[in-house]
Amino acid sequence: MSEPGEEWLADFHAGNRAVLERCYRERYRAVVRAITRFLRGADAETVTHEVFYRLLSNARFRQSFQGGSLDAWLTQVATNAARDLLRRQKREQPEEAGRDAQAGEQAGGDGETSTFVEEVDAKIFVERFRSERLPPEWAPVFDARFLRQLPQRQAAEELGIPRTTLAYQEQRIRDLLRDFLLRGDKP
Repeated sequence: MSEPGEEWLADFHAGNRAVLERCYRERYRAVVRAITRFLRGADAETVTHEVFYRLLSNARFRQSFQGGSLDAWLTQVATNAARDLLRRQKREQPEEAGRDAQAGEQAGGDGETSTFVEEVDAKIFVERFRSERLPPEWAPVFDARFLRQLPQRQAAEELGIPRTTLAYQEQRIRDLLRDFLLRGDKP
């Protein structure tokens, strides 16, 4: 495809379906090539689709292309997206997690599986507590203080309630949690 002209660029910025479809069909392989320099498998596929999703759904993103080589622009966007994913993945796996996984393997367990199981168990516990014991009017305090772990002042400000009210509800929630943990399934 030749370099885009002014009319094409206006249609591209406007999100003209035919122009975007042609762009996808003609530039898909170039985007995949750029991404697979960094990623493989599902990650590469996900980033490829994210790039084109942004192209299709975000007018501001399309308008950031001001002309010149569309291939070069899309390749740079794809490369940046792949690098961003790699950075996020690296941040999500701190050194402690690597040591914990290694210790689990040495102990004969699968550290990744046990962490996953613990997370699932915790989510199930939270949902059971919410549905069985937590009064609905206290749910915002539970979310802010126990799940998001906001400081009391910040949580009270965000929820628009006095800090003393928040502290009272928080203590009552602690009591409910303690009873729920100690009694298990018993009402």
